[in-house]
Amino acid sequence: MTDELALWAEIDLGAIKRNVQRVKAMLQPGTALLNVVKANAYGHGEVETARAVIEGGADWLGVARVEEGAALRNAGIDKPILLLAEPPAGAVEAAVAHGLTPSIYTEATLHAFDSASRAAEKTTNVHLKVDTGMHRYGVPARSVNAFIDLIDSLEGLNLKGLWTHFAVAEEVANSFTQQQHKLFAEVVDSLGERANGLIRHICNSAGTLTLPEGHYDMVRAGIVTYGIHPSPALAPLVKLEPAMSLRSRVGLTKWLEAGEAISYGQRYTMEQDGFVSTVPCGYADGLRRSLTNSGEVLIRGKRYRISGTITMDHFLVDTGQEELEVGEEVVILGCQGDECISAQEMADRIGTIPYEVVCGISSRVTRVYVDSPGY
Repeated sequence: MTDELALWAEIDLGAIKRNVQRVKAMLQPGTALLNVVKANAYGHGEVETARAVIEGGADWLGVARVEEGAALRNAGIDKPILLLAEPPAGAVEAAVAHGLTPSIYTEATLHAFDSASRAAEKTTNVHLKVDTGMHRYGVPARSVNAFIDLIDSLEGLNLKGLWTHFAVAEEVANSFTQQQHKLFAEVVDSLGERANGLIRHICNSAGTLTLPEGHYDMVRAGIVTYGIHPSPALAPLVKLEPAMSLRSRVGLTKWLEAGEAISYGQRYTMEQDGFVSTVPCGYADGLRRSLTNSGEVLIRGKRYRISGTITMDHFLVDTGQEELEVGEEVVILGCQGDECISAQEMADRIGTIPYEVVCGISSRVTRVYVDSPGY
């Protein structure tokens, strides 16, 4: 299946399903599960992943933009889809047409959805987002009751949910998460009977793992869906299976003498005579250039360091006295034999988070889907 490919990302849909099932098993009774499939499902493929999480037990899907929700609807997916941020005015009509559930926090967008809904002779369900301290989006806590009054006055809208987003839930010792939770609970209490029937949700992946009292009516699982823990400290809380691996092949092997410098900038010099192999994967594919002379790959089940500057389409590996054959598999992310290179390891090397690693695998890298049976 991959014989014709020089580089591919293998996505294990079976792993995704099992991750969903494990997370769902942790939830409080009656709590629904929303799986976040925005950003092309964190690089894993939006439609394929959406189908897998639904098979695994997802009740809702979450996207960032209307076009992401439209793609799911066009693929025949009919689960409830939450827009996690307000769309631009020009996309409101499409959001209504596709039956998406928007998060609302400004009066202008509220009125735009009301007008579009009435024009389409529909009623749009909306979720109100509360700003409890992250200050990215949301209605200030003190203004929630007045905002709900406005929603209730509009014929084209039904308020169906109330939510907020944690800023530091992956930092277990940080008290700010409890402060946000407390403020959200106070908002709910202030609503009295108006809160009855609303879907309340505050937990992201980290909150889902660490704050069972915050599960409320729904949780929003993002990074855990893909087999990556929000932080290494949370890894003992649930077993996850990484769903993505990035694989390539040896393109060329040559013998070089000690003292020869390789790749752009000549930033790597052969310390002794040996073999160097060229691998077709570069920064245009999502392999960060900052891994030059520091990143590692797996070949024949062993680790080799990336040697020299990572270029747009290629990198090189000094394999010493081991001569590789053209076409041999090179694992950039994932496992080979008993060795594994995780997204967390790669992120640690370049000073970022594993979210950026998987989201950064470019669209020109072919996704190949497998559905492993597990163990």
